[in-house]
Amino acid sequence: MQRKILIVEDDKDLVAALQIVLKKHGFEVVAAHDAPGGLAKTEAERPDLIVLDVMMPNATEGFHFVWTLRLREDEYFRSVPIIVISAIHQRTELRFYPDSADGTYQAGEFLPVQSFIDKPVDPTELVREVERQLGLARGGEREP
Repeated sequence: MQRKILIVEDDKDLVAALQIVLKKHGFEVVAAHDAPGGLAKTEAERPDLIVLDVMMPNATEGFHFVWTLRLREDEYFRSVPIIVISAIHQRTELRFYPDSADGTYQAGEFLPVQSFIDKPVDPTELVREVERQLGLARGGEREP
């Protein structure tokens, strides 16, 4: 069965490039260019995984997308894997997640997503992470 990936990213050139890479590796790819469109596509398409930009036309739309999705009652919306792609780590001291536990938060606990990839996105890294999150790298279930 072909796995469906939703890309939520406002840079249409990047979307086109990511679509080429993911389709080449056998994924079905759909796209949205802002958070409201991404939420609508998630509802309609029920993708197996979401690749999400944080900084979109209305500033930090990606954060709002994640929290809106994760607050829904349906288990699908609370558990669909999300890979965040962003240049924020390259440009600022801001971090989406701590590198290690600090007594309050565990490593990776600030934003309820499965993974982060810095922009510019390395296509090999993206495919490897998508496969890992979908449990395809080892043929098993999705890893936490």
